[in-house]
Amino acid sequence: MTLYHHLITRRSTSVKMLAAPGPNDAQLEEILRVATRVPDHGKLAPWKIVVLREAGQQKLGNIAAEIFSRSTPEATPAQVEFERTRFARAPLVLAILSVPVLGKIPLWEQQLSAGCVCLNTLYGAQALGFGANWLTEWPAFDGEILQALGGAEGDAIAGFIYIGTATATPDDRPRPALEDVVREF
Repeated sequence: MTLYHHLITRRSTSVKMLAAPGPNDAQLEEILRVATRVPDHGKLAPWKIVVLREAGQQKLGNIAAEIFSRSTPEATPAQVEFERTRFARAPLVLAILSVPVLGKIPLWEQQLSAGCVCLNTLYGAQALGFGANWLTEWPAFDGEILQALGGAEGDAIAGFIYIGTATATPDDRPRPALEDVVREF
């Protein structure tokens, strides 16, 4: 498959369609090498990657369930259990943290670099034949979840990348017409 074909046919795989096996250690290392080859003005590496395998998924899921229960007292047991298993919806989850470095490089450029890590993670996983999905959902905007992942004040969760074996080929979604999103100046 050519690089162009890979890029033009890239699709996210719903977490509902991700199953074991996930990447082994060597494959994960390759995905991480691709993930970290991003534009990075100032060579700051203003991002960190937290690997969530089964034990980490359970630990973060328990934290999410506790936060959800506390903030949603009317939650049903099924809703709390969903939060407990939220991060176990795929064999592997990577939490991508934006960890900007204060100084001369604009914050926005550093945040974009973290977003590029998310996208490259998708590319790397899919290039190795895995399905992947970049999600945020409420945990990405929760300070306690950020802190549990080792984030500090000023950091943010750029996304959670769910990776596994696709159980089906995902449908493509409608893409914008170029004339609707591109113009000359």
